[in-house]
Amino acid sequence: MTVLDRATWVARRTRQTVSVFDNGWTVLRHMATGADELAFEVDGLTIHCPNAPGARVPVYEVFAEDEYSLDWFAQGLPDDVHVVDIGAHIGCFSTDLVRRFPGASVHSYEPTPSTGAYTVRNVESNRLGDRITVHRAAVGARAGTLVMADNGPGSGHNGVLHLGESGATEIEVACESIADAFAASGGRVDLIKMDAEGAEYGIVLESDPALWSGVRRVVMEYHHSDDHDFGELRTFLEAAGLALVRHETGGPGFGLAWFSRDPLPAAG
Repeated sequence: MTVLDRATWVARRTRQTVSVFDNGWTVLRHMATGADELAFEVDGLTIHCPNAPGARVPVYEVFAEDEYSLDWFAQGLPDDVHVVDIGAHIGCFSTDLVRRFPGASVHSYEPTPSTGAYTVRNVESNRLGDRITVHRAAVGARAGTLVMADNGPGSGHNGVLHLGESGATEIEVACESIADAFAASGGRVDLIKMDAEGAEYGIVLESDPALWSGVRRVVMEYHHSDDHDFGELRTFLEAAGLALVRHETGGPGFGLAWFSRDPLPAAG
């Protein structure tokens, strides 16, 4: 990143902080003074977050940038929408979803112990435990355990994709099957959000296609893999009746994709 790019990025983040978050100036002060953690206040929610760049990113992506385009993508979903959030991080997507859909039922999965503690805290401190169930586990094609990298609380480099990287700690975590996740949601899943840091190929491609027959929407981040590519995910989901309605690439083998069983207007 050039000096100019860095200055532009800092200016954009500063504008977002003071315009989106009710306590934006306090957040900026705590960032500048090196506080251990931050508390972002937005529309009645308080999101606690480690004061580290990678940990803060999803807070801005969800609340300032609507990264998953829920203003568009959630159109037509029922007020009591059933959601599975795979790779919940500190709970931004889940808490934003129930802010939009007060009748929603969300099952959130976050396997990293230190990050999952923030997920639980953000759900409980916002009194959302009756609508968001936090599972301190990964999701895979089969139940058991999963070996993954842990780079610290809230790090975006926690997951199977980052095993072997310098500074990462290898940990073993509990893993629930995708079939278990569907069952926990009562057998009804209207929306799946997936950011599994490289585990998405196993979750989807090794699952029973019949599981996906009732899913209405899927938004997923996919990552580079030496063994698989996005085309396989697309083929699997389209065979299950979920059409690709939007696709954004962020680099070789990396991107964000939206699938829908229902017709949707073009994204703005």
